[in-house]
Amino acid sequence: MIEVVVADRCIGCDVCIDVCPTDVFERGPGGVPVIQRQGSCQTCYLCEAYCPTDALFVAAPVEPLEPGAPQTDPAHLIATGLLGSYRAALGWGNGRTPTARHALMPPLPTS
Repeated sequence: MIEVVVADRCIGCDVCIDVCPTDVFERGPGGVPVIQRQGSCQTCYLCEAYCPTDALFVAAPVEPLEPGAPQTDPAHLIATGLLGSYRAALGWGNGRTPTARHALMPPLPTS
């Protein structure tokens, strides 16, 4: 379920708002999305996958986490490497190897 929007990383591009199939977000002050309908989140990870700045975190549980849970704290997510880890696992983002393409292609010759 969507748990965190890190305002300091957000560039207000609205991609998360556009890709969310259940309309979880509203555009907030300064263009930063606000989690408005958390209960509607399907834990599909589309918002996190498409966020170009790794400003969103979707937790695996399909129910909201308890207030104060470590996975609701942006500092904890950054320190543990969880913020942006889904996009990294997909191979999306600057400097990352696209995993699907990499897995399907034979190794390039080295000569």
